[in-house]
Amino acid sequence: MIGSYYVIRGTYYCLLSPPFDATPLISEVPRRYPSNSVRCTVLVMSETHPTPGAGAVIIDSGRMLLIRRGRGAYVDHWAVPGGRQRRGETMREAAAREVLEETGLIVEVGDPVWVGDILDEADPPAYHYTVVDFLAVVVGGKLAAGDDAAEARWVPVDEVRAMDLTPTMVDLIDELGL
Repeated sequence: MIGSYYVIRGTYYCLLSPPFDATPLISEVPRRYPSNSVRCTVLVMSETHPTPGAGAVIIDSGRMLLIRRGRGAYVDHWAVPGGRQRRGETMREAAAREVLEETGLIVEVGDPVWVGDILDEADPPAYHYTVVDFLAVVVGGKLAAGDDAAEARWVPVDEVRAMDLTPTMVDLIDELGL
């Protein structure tokens, strides 16, 4: 892959997979690359830091908004809408954007209610997300699954635990006391 590189504390890094978001894939570039180079070739990609993510907990009239994941980790499992934070976004903005992309709903984002890590069991993990879930309230839009959500629906709160949930959803609903 080809990308631009930058230097942090004397170490060269190559940015990969444009457009560059909040979590570009980076790999150390050997010092033999000239400092005036604007491109570099890297054969091995690795994420060196957790990816920041944000989600939204939306409860209305005794129902919780859930999405069924259509791709990525835990496909076909249910979770609150959420995803990666983009460069330049606040966590709250990321949560609102993800809700809109995955559900078609416009929300007002409130206070954080859960913070945790999502990672696989490999050593080292193949992925690692650090996630903040916020309370949110729907202020507009029309419910329709989109982006990487295969389905979006309102689930009665007393039925949420019976769903095929992502592992961190269990932690979240325990934290919420549901």
